Amino acid sequence: MNLSNKKILVTGADGFIGSHLTEELIRQGHNVRAFVLYNSFNSWGWLDESSKEIKSQLNVFSGDIRDPYGVKAAMKGCDVVLHLGALIAIPYSYHSPDTYVDTNIKGTLNLLQAARELEVEKFVHTSTSEVYGTARFVPITEEHPLQGQSPYSASKIGADQMALSFYQSFNTPVTIIRPFNTYGPRQSARAIIPTIISQIASGKTTIKVGALHPTRDFNYVMDTVRGFIAMAESDNVMGEVVNIGSNYEVSIGNTIQLIADVMGKSISIELDEQRIRPEKSEVERLWADNKKAKELLGWEPNYAGIEGLERGLRETAEWFVKPENLGKYKADFYNI
Repeated sequence: MNLSNKKILVTGADGFIGSHLTEELIRQGHNVRAFVLYNSFNSWGWLDESSKEIKSQLNVFSGDIRDPYGVKAAMKGCDVVLHLGALIAIPYSYHSPDTYVDTNIKGTLNLLQAARELEVEKFVHTSTSEVYGTARFVPITEEHPLQGQSPYSASKIGADQMALSFYQSFNTPVTIIRPFNTYGPRQSARAIIPTIISQIASGKTTIKVGALHPTRDFNYVMDTVRGFIAMAESDNVMGEVVNIGSNYEVSIGNTIQLIADVMGKSISIELDEQRIRPEKSEVERLWADNKKAKELLGWEPNYAGIEGLERGLRETAEWFVKPENLGKYKADFYNI
């Protein structure tokens, strides 16, 4: 699909990945409607930080994906939907699982219903590597069993299956992108990389962390953004699930040391019990097989392997250490 002359709705455009994706689509000359969560502060989330050139081309819709009427109003006139809007914090899903069902499952259903009724041309639904749970085999292909090891991952499994059911039942043009652990500028400090960087950047030498032994497949945000755009453009992915990952596995402990190295700091580690997941809920191992992305999308990570990870961590740290950015984070508090 050629995205030129197509109107693209991005849900979750105010968030970490969504804001980067919205900006890149606009830089490429596309017509974008940014769906942001309504709030009384009139905040557009991270899009408030966009350049004047980007903001001048933004078509912003403030609403809530839990509202089916607002969702349909937002989608009218759009040809392509990139659905990123979701609750994503795993610890908060232990605290308030009902909100995850409402937002992630019912919110996705609202969007699918509207897409079906309005006959959109492409609907890209965002999944997560958390739906795989602890790897039963590596690297993890799209055929890996799904395991709901947290209320968050269970809600995303439900949303994924709802999306696929609309493809199977109604031929709604759905495809599912499944990013592994995306990181980069603007990410919430609830995630491991920004929580370490923000603590170090705030002058701390004793860093509070959770479990060190689990492994992850970290994907720099601009690689993830390229994956979304490739999914929107591809004619080969209807009804398919596609992993977007670096195909490089690294432990949390080694990642923390890499961060300290690229920031030129010597640190010590302090275990913080509140950051530890319940034992059976911890996803012990994630490692993406990205062959399908290469075959169907021609996508490969630009930030690949240890060299790519170090480069991505350096660029992320350079953003965080700027006072105007670091000031938006509360390094002294654990954010669930």
